[in-house]
Amino acid sequence: MAPKRTRARTGARTRAGTGVRTVALSAAVVLAAGLVSGCSDAGGTGSTGDPKPSPSGSGASRSAAPTPSRAAALPPLPSALTTQRLDWGRCRATAKAPAPGSDWQCATLKAPLDYAKPTGPTIDVALIRARARESGGRRIGSLLFNFGGPGGSGVDLLPAFAPQYAKLRERYDLVGFDPRGVASSEGVRCRSDKDTQAAESVDLTPDTAAEEKAYLKDATDFGRGCRKVGALLAHVSTSEAARDMDLMRQALGDDELHYMGVSYGTELGGIYAHLFPGKVGRLVLDAVVDSTAGRVGQAENQARGFQRALDSYFTSRGKDPKEGSREITSLLKRLDTKPLPTAGSRVLNESLATTGIAVTLYSKDSWPALTRSLRDAESGDGTALLALADAYNDRDAAGRYGTASHSQRAIACLDDKARPTVAQTKARLAAFRRLSPVFGEYMGWDTAGWCHDWPVPGQWSDPDVSAPGAAPTLVVGNTGDPATPYEGARRMADELGRGVGIELTWKGQGHGAYGSGSSCVDSTVDAYLLEGRIPQDGKVCS
Repeated sequence: MAPKRTRARTGARTRAGTGVRTVALSAAVVLAAGLVSGCSDAGGTGSTGDPKPSPSGSGASRSAAPTPSRAAALPPLPSALTTQRLDWGRCRATAKAPAPGSDWQCATLKAPLDYAKPTGPTIDVALIRARARESGGRRIGSLLFNFGGPGGSGVDLLPAFAPQYAKLRERYDLVGFDPRGVASSEGVRCRSDKDTQAAESVDLTPDTAAEEKAYLKDATDFGRGCRKVGALLAHVSTSEAARDMDLMRQALGDDELHYMGVSYGTELGGIYAHLFPGKVGRLVLDAVVDSTAGRVGQAENQARGFQRALDSYFTSRGKDPKEGSREITSLLKRLDTKPLPTAGSRVLNESLATTGIAVTLYSKDSWPALTRSLRDAESGDGTALLALADAYNDRDAAGRYGTASHSQRAIACLDDKARPTVAQTKARLAAFRRLSPVFGEYMGWDTAGWCHDWPVPGQWSDPDVSAPGAAPTLVVGNTGDPATPYEGARRMADELGRGVGIELTWKGQGHGAYGSGSSCVDSTVDAYLLEGRIPQDGKVCS
């Protein structure tokens, strides 16, 4: 089964909110879904349009003369950082993954805590790699991966998903990393496991003044917990992670950055292209975040996207989507006042159930799990939906929670300066419900709570991903993507600029396209990365 990539915000509360989380979810959900029902691979391919060879040896004809790098506004980095040698050695087990096999090597990159003060304190950024099978003239260089989040650990995930990239490894070193503030790169932790579980009782769609107060207090408490991170909390932005990637490029010995970014990784890749257009090699952006939407727009996009995926699920079962949605909203309303018992001591409430339902929509392979879980819930047993929510929230059987959602919230709230108020949110709730009767209110309230009372200010309203002069970048969209709806791919391609953003469309289901069952998508991406063949802009795989 091909991995699926995700981002959604979980944080202190259980949520599938307005962002795009990590591919780590896919493995956890597949395991949880396997406990609920069997999974089967789904495929189907087709294509229109033909690839065209790149006129340049690197596979990237540039749209215009490169503009000066946006990095020029900051002081230059000291040679101790730009010429550092990575000390590759044996990888050790992490908190979430066993030690990988002997094919893998790990190293630590030194990066400035604050790029405006490059000679000041440094932080450690963890890397992992598997060397290319080919050597000499056929080896292209390093291919850097980011699987989404923010908050996903590339050190943990890349070895697990490497078989999917076996063909790419013929000519690339496969390189993963934990972005600053994530996992082994001085990962952010803001709340204990005990407090995280206690926060599951907070109503994420408050109906009363008391529930609203508890909702906002929980957000404030989480932010206060993050203050313990110290100076790093103000330096975990996506733009700083992009600058770290260019430092990685130099330490890896590559003249250009070759990169595959998934979900949130597309935003990271777009920002890299904006900051360093002259260093862009072959970039693939899959499951694309809409760089123009802003916080509320992202929430609206996801409400629409998840409802669209849920409608497709009901249609596949021969059920009227409106009727199916009415049944789910009725179930959720009952859970709001009377949670369901489960096989353990915990209960399934409305918020956990919404997360469990949403998580199955990231992959068509998980739809049977949704069928079984809903049937059990209607029969009075919340065990299956709770297992799905736990998988999403990275909770293990012993009650330990991962910290990806802590990193995710810290990064997202530093990036985005929007802080919608409760009054503004309430004014939009009716519109959110029209977009999605099942997920709309959930997504709408998330805009008010996610960065409420955050201890550091945000940086932007929308990230700038314009990259005049950059090499052609492959932007891959999936028409059935719930978490990063398809429309974002065209917008990203347009924002990158004429001759830079090259759009590839897959008419599929689930989050992401590459490795999801379409030989058309896979062969197009492989040809671009391995041979430099740029497809016709607007090519469609069905």
